Amino acid sequence: MKPNKPVYRLLINEWTPDEVRRGINEMKPNEAMQPLQDAGISRQWADWVIGINLTSVATLKFQKGRGKALNIGRVLLPTLKIIYDRDKEIETFVPENYFKLSATFQTDDKNEYQGIYMEGKKEKFKEKDSLDIIKNQLSGEDASIIDKQVEKKKEFPPFLFNLSNLQGYITSKYNGWTSSKVLKVAQTLYEKKFITYPRTSSTALDESLVGKAAGVLKKLAENLPYKDEIKFAKSKRVFNSAKVESHSAIIPTYMMPSRLTSDQQLVYTAIKNRFIMQFMPIAVYEETKLITKIDSADLNGLFHTKGKVQLVEGWKKVESIQSKDVLLPLVQKNDHVNVIGSEVTSHTTKPPKNHTEKTLLRVMETCGKGLKEDEIEEIMGGVLTGFSIGTAATRAETIKKLNDVGYISTNSKNLVCTELGIKLVETFPVNDLFDLEFTGRLEKTLSDIEKGTVKKEEFLRVVFDFTTKSVETIKNDETGIINQVASASISKEVLGKCPNCEGSIIEGYKGFGCSNWKSGCKFVIWKNDKYLATMRKKPTITMVKSLLNTGSAYVKGLVSKRGKKFNAYLRYEKNESNEYYSWKMEFAKK
Repeated sequence: MKPNKPVYRLLINEWTPDEVRRGINEMKPNEAMQPLQDAGISRQWADWVIGINLTSVATLKFQKGRGKALNIGRVLLPTLKIIYDRDKEIETFVPENYFKLSATFQTDDKNEYQGIYMEGKKEKFKEKDSLDIIKNQLSGEDASIIDKQVEKKKEFPPFLFNLSNLQGYITSKYNGWTSSKVLKVAQTLYEKKFITYPRTSSTALDESLVGKAAGVLKKLAENLPYKDEIKFAKSKRVFNSAKVESHSAIIPTYMMPSRLTSDQQLVYTAIKNRFIMQFMPIAVYEETKLITKIDSADLNGLFHTKGKVQLVEGWKKVESIQSKDVLLPLVQKNDHVNVIGSEVTSHTTKPPKNHTEKTLLRVMETCGKGLKEDEIEEIMGGVLTGFSIGTAATRAETIKKLNDVGYISTNSKNLVCTELGIKLVETFPVNDLFDLEFTGRLEKTLSDIEKGTVKKEEFLRVVFDFTTKSVETIKNDETGIINQVASASISKEVLGKCPNCEGSIIEGYKGFGCSNWKSGCKFVIWKNDKYLATMRKKPTITMVKSLLNTGSAYVKGLVSKRGKKFNAYLRYEKNESNEYYSWKMEFAKK
């Protein structure tokens, strides 16, 4: 019998007591949240239906040998294609040589500045000889400053963090960090009530959070050396409900952390600083442009100079961001200067850079629209809402999975396709799965379901039809084997006597077990043992031998829940209550 009681949903953005009380007081009826539930279920079903069917049929069709499945996924393959495309751009890039001419000018009071020779907007020249001729005409010549433009410009702080931006910031700034690790650490901060919900794609706050944000800012500013410069204001850059999707941007809560791990401190500080920056003065710099003309030489071009001086440091104080300013001497239009040196320099065009997790996350977030950083931040939450690859919560896991299944590898911070990844992109017959537009449209439809403008059933019908056709395409394809899995060599060596029945312990595909298993002996140490996996370890032949022969094994490099490495003795002992075995840990040998 269905319950006839009303159902309400609790929606909160952080786990602080105040927020929980607010959420309870403002609970929403279940009916109002149905579109959100429909979108979540649709995403789950789509990923499962496409993944389970295409992975199964692709593995049977294109893989030879026992091993991991040939993973096929709705988000996995377009992400792989992004990395593949960049690798191909680098591979096919043809470098070109070009030359530049620069001159050094000296003012009457012996100050110096440099200018780059330009003909119209052209400053790169393919022929060195033509620049050498000009250079020879410059020595000791007089010149005049024919134009000086000074413009004050404002620099706004970067927008508040959403998850992708936070992951990109941390992984690009600090070695050893992955997007997956950033999410894991942010999640612990959220559970400890120190930050708001991290799995968000928004870079603005809902306008209802004005009062709360003001209170948080007041607490954070108390002991800062620049606290007098921090002024709370309700600006559209920070508070804009139209640019909030489900959850607001990540900010600190009013609960101040006392003890954090070094990883937690690093992520928390980044979020805190980004929040404080929004309420500091806008940075202001002065940009000066000079145009210098050689007086007597009959040249087609002029020498251009740019300089920049920081006038107001503003929000840059928060992280001591240094501006790389080119300082210019105090000169005016029509001033006369002398040429005291010139140089023709050789340059080579550089290929595009490999994707890093930061750049890959950005492409996934914008579905490969190729926009500049400031353009993306301005329109996120607007035109591109929902039109992306994956969600803020799943992108890190997608990158990690690509690595785990062997489609990409990591070289320093660079992500590159493996041989298997390249072969998959070039031969897998379901081309739509590599198409960013196709994946983006699916994500957009999921976003529309959430808004209530598209029905779940319509979306799933498209997904089911696509899956059925794709399975047939794979079955009928004549590509041949994409992945040849070499059989894992298993040692036939007897590692020791079984502590349970004195049979022989030997290595199998899935574990180290007793040769009398057919007679009912249940002694086994699984290769994917969950207890060891929590400490990032797997059993080895050496470890098993030591356990069987001495009763314990000294294991180095175990990793704690806090990420700290340690060494310990492990024992594998029979349970008193049943016939199975469990692990025991000791820090001194008995």
